[in-house]
Amino acid sequence: MKYYIGIDLGGTNIAAGLVGEDASLKNHLSIPTKSGRSACEIVRDMAGLARKAAALYGIDWKDIEAVGIGVPGTANRDTGMVEYANNLGFYKEPIVPMLEEELPGKPIRFDNDANAAAWGEYLAGSGKGSKSMLAVTLGTGIGGGIILDGKIFQGVNYAAGEFGHFVIDRNGLECNCGRKGCFEAYASATALIAQTKEAMKENPDSLLWELCGGDPGLVEGKTLFDGVRKQDKTAKRVLDRYIEYLSAGLVNLINIFQPELICIGGGISKAGDLLLKPLKEIVDREDYARTSRVRTRLAVAELDNDAGLIGAALLKE
Repeated sequence: MKYYIGIDLGGTNIAAGLVGEDASLKNHLSIPTKSGRSACEIVRDMAGLARKAAALYGIDWKDIEAVGIGVPGTANRDTGMVEYANNLGFYKEPIVPMLEEELPGKPIRFDNDANAAAWGEYLAGSGKGSKSMLAVTLGTGIGGGIILDGKIFQGVNYAAGEFGHFVIDRNGLECNCGRKGCFEAYASATALIAQTKEAMKENPDSLLWELCGGDPGLVEGKTLFDGVRKQDKTAKRVLDRYIEYLSAGLVNLINIFQPELICIGGGISKAGDLLLKPLKEIVDREDYARTSRVRTRLAVAELDNDAGLIGAALLKE
């Protein structure tokens, strides 16, 4: 068995894990990122965590084949530089060269964290066995990853897969990217929570108030789905509208790429059939290739946070 180290660099935590060549995750370690520090300090922590992951499993460091990193922001694979990562305060930071100094003799590979997570899901999760897959992660924003013919598609500037920022309503809500009506502004977990709170204000008798203890500040994605399960009419209306927004974006992606699979991740995906069943009905009805014998499948991500570590560890050169 060959072993690799995967590192997931986030704004809150740095995670690392030992991964086998069969895409099995052997362990998972994490420490606070303490963003605002220099890139050098963060890289030293990444290197230390990588060595610790190997040691805790009883693997000699010399037997580690390679180290892979998933980073937020734009990862320039030609230079090994993080071009920009706003939540870390990084601008043109040479992460790979710095890590090569900390871990001499080991190949260092890196990519955007959404691409790494998509690659992990493709290798060991719901995308296993497919040749083409899109990963759509519904979180604070909407993350994306594109796998075509068994390879990560990165775009000419390594910034492909920003699914959250195509427009579904030209005159719609303002997005933090500077445009109006972005998919992310309507279909992210953040958007769903905002939609739920707005509906609660308009419906003071909704069961949603009870489910959040009367405090709108405690509303999360799960709150809405709990309300739907309890047959709250307000919750059902919010979900129906949200699924219309989400399906609009997914149908656009299907019409552009026609992948074998779209893998939906993020906390909202844990709602399972409450989300997936009505979503599939709309997608099946609106997909341009709806008369084709072969159709794009929708599936829920299987690996949660492990996807980023597995994908990073097994990135290709």
